[in-house]
Amino acid sequence: MVLLFGYTSDQKAIHTAKDRLKAHLLALRLFQDQIQIVVRSYVRIVLATGHYLRLAFKPLLFVIVPITFLIVQVDRYLGLTPLSTGQTFLIQARIDNPDLLNQASLQVPDGLASTAPPVHEPAENKIVWRLIAERAGEYSVKVQVADQLFAKRVVVGPGMSRLSPVRLRGKVWERFFVSAEPALPAKQPVEAIDVQYPAREIAFAGMEWNWMWLFFVLSMAAGFLFKTILGVEI
Repeated sequence: MVLLFGYTSDQKAIHTAKDRLKAHLLALRLFQDQIQIVVRSYVRIVLATGHYLRLAFKPLLFVIVPITFLIVQVDRYLGLTPLSTGQTFLIQARIDNPDLLNQASLQVPDGLASTAPPVHEPAENKIVWRLIAERAGEYSVKVQVADQLFAKRVVVGPGMSRLSPVRLRGKVWERFFVSAEPALPAKQPVEAIDVQYPAREIAFAGMEWNWMWLFFVLSMAAGFLFKTILGVEI
């Protein structure tokens, strides 16, 4: 991020803008008993801040694209944890045709088992099944509507797997951010199939962190360190 910011920004102009900000802040401290100078300095600080943000905006456009892609991909591994053996969980299907809701059923492979009858939510066109993970492995559960089958991947066990909590029909941009599975077939009754995976918490510095917050904190620290080492103005 620091290298990309350095190559795509006007380093000389950013350095000048920061020096002007420092000069106006220093004027506030030196002439704090002179109202006219204080007011003038505040106005110049606002203008200089706007100028600095304008200079920083262009490189941020270059940085944000690879970082967004990186965050989306890393979240597949660090955002959620696979199901544990013996854990109960829910699978939910959204069906766009209310008349087909009662025809939906779930085919469960060996290693998973149903623990309760399905629950129908006609107001939201949903049907929910409660299952239990009997042993570790990667499974494909299938929602059957009439004579059609729609598969969803389910992961059980320790370790770090690439997880997809939902499989969607269409919705390219939504699938980019929340799904790691191919789209459900178009013009078919099933809109989405969801699996309840637990959120992952990472222990660091005596606290439990969501990985994105930890990534943000460590990235900021690393950024300030490497900008000095690499001589990049930020």
